[in-house]
Amino acid sequence: MEIKHLTAMESKDIQLLHGDCLELMNNIPDGSINLIVTDPPYRMTSRGSNGSTGGMLAKKIGMSGRVFNHNDCNVKDWMPELYRVLKNGSHAYIMCNHINLIEYLNIATQCGFHFIKSLIWDKCSKIMGRAYMSQFEYILMFRKGDFKQVNDCGISDIISIQNKKPKDTYGNNLHDTSKPVSLMELLIKQSSMNEDLVLDPFSGIGTTALGCINTHRKFIGMEIDDNYFEIAEKRIGDAIKQKQQNLFDK
Repeated sequence: MEIKHLTAMESKDIQLLHGDCLELMNNIPDGSINLIVTDPPYRMTSRGSNGSTGGMLAKKIGMSGRVFNHNDCNVKDWMPELYRVLKNGSHAYIMCNHINLIEYLNIATQCGFHFIKSLIWDKCSKIMGRAYMSQFEYILMFRKGDFKQVNDCGISDIISIQNKKPKDTYGNNLHDTSKPVSLMELLIKQSSMNEDLVLDPFSGIGTTALGCINTHRKFIGMEIDDNYFEIAEKRIGDAIKQKQQNLFDK
């Protein structure tokens, strides 16, 4: 199990941990996290062929109803841990699709979470589906304990942000389900303050971490996939160096 403190100037505000989040979260004290923003590796609809679809759905693993090699983390295992580490009076945002919606809601409320509402992320583009074309994703908003108001009540619960994915030098997606940094920034700014600690146990290529760097929050995240961890490590390191350079340039 590898732990990386990816910072310039020897700061420990941004931490990326390499390994199984269920093991790594055991080291996080109860009630120590100010906000959770995460996109778990949830199930998709399985299909025998890709039909007219493309992208991740055209891949063999996508046709089986899975997106990643590490796609078997059970919500019944990780949801109680999210509840345990979150502070009272704090929010959790969990990305979800329609297949997993009922299960996520039921298990979260069984763990003690209060379901606030489902935000809709409008991706501003459509992909082919067998029952209507898909253009949105759920962001399930929960709270632990006491009521907490968001920082800007004037923002709509339909969030329209273009779904643009970072590419490698060959034009391939660095991650097939990565979310826009601006989307994570919005959620982070709505439910936390400067210097608060944000957790993402399914960090992928580090999008939530980048949102924390850009909004002056602390971050702790986990990623089990070797390739995604290395990509996240580089993206986070580059973002911290750029932030430090911007400070020196002022």
